Amino acid sequence: MKDKNARLAWTMVAIVGGMLALAYAAVPLYEIFCKATGFAGTPVVTREGAQGEGRPVLERTVTVRFDSNVDPNLPWRFQPLEREVKVKLGEEKLVFFRATNVSQRPIVGTATYNITPERTGRWFDKIQCFCFTEQLLKPGQSVEMPVTFFVDPEMAKDRRYDDIRTITLSYTFFEAKTERAKTLLGGTPDGS
Repeated sequence: MKDKNARLAWTMVAIVGGMLALAYAAVPLYEIFCKATGFAGTPVVTREGAQGEGRPVLERTVTVRFDSNVDPNLPWRFQPLEREVKVKLGEEKLVFFRATNVSQRPIVGTATYNITPERTGRWFDKIQCFCFTEQLLKPGQSVEMPVTFFVDPEMAKDRRYDDIRTITLSYTFFEAKTERAKTLLGGTPDGS
């Protein structure tokens, strides 16, 4: 009976350990999955060459709208310089957002992003984006930050997307509290 109980105890420990390992790995695996597939409105990140060599540009256009948000705890102003642009499928487009630190201290911010409607995330490809790195702004500093993107012309081949006329790219800035942010601030969270 003791052997049976010991085997059951070790089995339970192994199950709990496995569950903890899966829980720990779930977030990074989910992020990788979303970035690779465009799931949950996550734009695809691409590393294409200049001007999308070999990518066709179609006559079909969509309007890309830009939404900007700031966490209430981050004393920044953040807005797109253009609220929307019309782009042809496959056309590479460069737009800018402006961020301003309205506080009296240096702050490192990081942006999260998504696409609506969610189902179009797999067709929205970002080539360059300020959201790929943390941004340091000194007190009162404003910066213009670029985003280069295109809407994949392959979307035109899928009849389920024929009704798509507008895509919204939405960003939310938060204060970064990572080790890299501390380094950018000179080693301490408050920049001193």
